[in-house]
Amino acid sequence: MTLSVVIIGAGAMGRAWLRTVEADPEVSCVGVADIDIHAAEDAAGGDYPVSADGIELARQIRADAIINVTVPAAHHPVTTEALFAGLPVLGEKPVAETVAQALSLAAAAEVTGELFMVSQSRRYNPQLWALREQARALGRAGQLTTEFFKAPRFGGFRDAMDHPLLLDMAIHPFDTARFLLGAEPVSVYCEEHNPAWSWYAGDAAATAMFEMTGGVRYVYTGSWCAPGLETSWNGAWRLSAEHGAAVWNGDDPPVMEPGLPTAPVADPGHEIAGALRAFTSALRTGVVPMGEVHENVMSLVMVEAAVQSASTGTRVHIDDVLERAYAQAIADERRADVRDALHSWTSVRDALKDPAHGRT
Repeated sequence: MTLSVVIIGAGAMGRAWLRTVEADPEVSCVGVADIDIHAAEDAAGGDYPVSADGIELARQIRADAIINVTVPAAHHPVTTEALFAGLPVLGEKPVAETVAQALSLAAAAEVTGELFMVSQSRRYNPQLWALREQARALGRAGQLTTEFFKAPRFGGFRDAMDHPLLLDMAIHPFDTARFLLGAEPVSVYCEEHNPAWSWYAGDAAATAMFEMTGGVRYVYTGSWCAPGLETSWNGAWRLSAEHGAAVWNGDDPPVMEPGLPTAPVADPGHEIAGALRAFTSALRTGVVPMGEVHENVMSLVMVEAAVQSASTGTRVHIDDVLERAYAQAIADERRADVRDALHSWTSVRDALKDPAHGRT
């Protein structure tokens, strides 16, 4: 039996999701929604029902789930409404516009018992999984670095953003670092700047050094206005570890030295198609998927902490970011049941790591 979904958001990414759903025999699109009804009609091409209200459309046609491809500012309200309508959600990154809103969504998932999974699409890459196996074979990690240098001329909202690289792109390598290392951020020091030739209004280049659990350091350096010798969209990676090193150029199989035995790698699927497969599998099996909201929040925390560090010129401790976001989430929460769930958390880190044991 196929999983029926309504796609909310009919922009370029929403259309990419529609094509991905159409290519997956285990999933069927039963509706497309967008606040711009003409955009929804154009994306649907007459093949699917359309609406300006995706949740109401899903109720009417009894869809099984929602794929939320709205703009980040709409992630929190749309996902909250869907969860309380009894609809599991597969959402685009970031989980929400702020960490406070992300914590609210984690609590909403607890209250409703519905799955909310975030598609960190760049995790779904067999080469990345091979690199993770190499990292395990090489023993204790010392340093992990990412270089990211591209010169895209998007136009539109990115050109006007205050922190275009950190807010719109850095979440991918930050999330990948957590995945590769099996570690979480402890603190960060970050500096941003905008090269003189930049066509972005905000700082388009940044370098951030994270202390991760276990003492490993993760260093990210990149620019979105760096023409010439550009890196892969996945970045260029180097791991220095106890028994050797591994490198990955982002496009070809990773290489390690020495060549130690590694475990075979299962095919995780490719980008959003892999995320969709993981979502449908989770709904059928009940196994918590990679990208479940609690597991995903720390990737957004890394972004918010890096922006704070760059803005203040100081080293920022992750627990301070979490505690401020937690207080803000409680202050902002309009639903009493979600607020009660937030209040039940004895520790934000513990609640995100293990929701069942992070509550009173």
